[in-house]
Amino acid sequence: MEHVLDVFNIGLLQNTLRTATPVILAAMGGLMTEQAGIMNIGMDGMILIGAFAAVAFSYACANAAMGVLVAVLCGILIGLFFALFVVKLKSDEFIIGMALNTFAGGLTVYLLRSIFGVKGTFSDSGIVALPKIHLDFLDSIPVLGPLLNDNSIFIYITWILVFLAWLFLYRTPYGFWMRAAGEHPESLETAGISPQKMKLLASILCGIFCGFAGAHLSLGYLTMFTEGMSNSRGFIAFACVIFGMANPPKVFVAALLFGFLDALGLRLQNFGVPSDLTSTIPYIATILMLVYVVVSNDKKKKKRAQKELKMSVDA
Repeated sequence: MEHVLDVFNIGLLQNTLRTATPVILAAMGGLMTEQAGIMNIGMDGMILIGAFAAVAFSYACANAAMGVLVAVLCGILIGLFFALFVVKLKSDEFIIGMALNTFAGGLTVYLLRSIFGVKGTFSDSGIVALPKIHLDFLDSIPVLGPLLNDNSIFIYITWILVFLAWLFLYRTPYGFWMRAAGEHPESLETAGISPQKMKLLASILCGIFCGFAGAHLSLGYLTMFTEGMSNSRGFIAFACVIFGMANPPKVFVAALLFGFLDALGLRLQNFGVPSDLTSTIPYIATILMLVYVVVSNDKKKKKRAQKELKMSVDA
């Protein structure tokens, strides 16, 4: 019982917020492209380039805000690049996404070694981290105080962005047009709105969110850049989008679940559980998420087919 309490304590919840944040941010971008009818599996590369850009410019300018800004600008450029091939040139989105991930991995390794002259990890006291927020009035609250205080500012910003993403998709004309571009592009075009422009907007928004995710990963969660530090978070974010049916609150909960399992795996390492085993926990959960979605969708299709068959027989 004592060991269980040592694992499931406030530290586990704190790590859950920190590890889930980059996945939440990337997933908010992924659901934009998903709503617009684009399967974007290139988010892992977007996160990686954003993480490198954030560290490089935070170090060069001695300013974390500049690092975040450049990470977002890189995300926009990559989003435009992705949209050029997928939307304009009608290329296969899966191939472009995988090519983007491969390109990002090679580019960041090359830049890390050519600019900073290091292999593997770049860590320096000149890298300015994102500020941490401490609210004095929370100190007197037993659980919420330690949980919500002294976190990177991006953790709090992320919660606001989830609400804004929901507001944009379901309460604004552009959100309605973006969803229509994915579900009924012909009807949208008949109404005088270009589906291609909505898909382009979705790709840009995805790039912005992934830029934020990369910046938090290298300046908020850690204060360094490591080769391949996105660590398949883009793929996990995509799985969260599918599991949450591209709905911001549901995707947020799915990403929190991943963060909890990731933090739990790290926590178990302190109790002698091999890291090779604990590191697989979030990915096993991701696979189970996708299996659940496939099975539930198959059941829905069967019920719909049975209902249609019954209606045709009754007619």
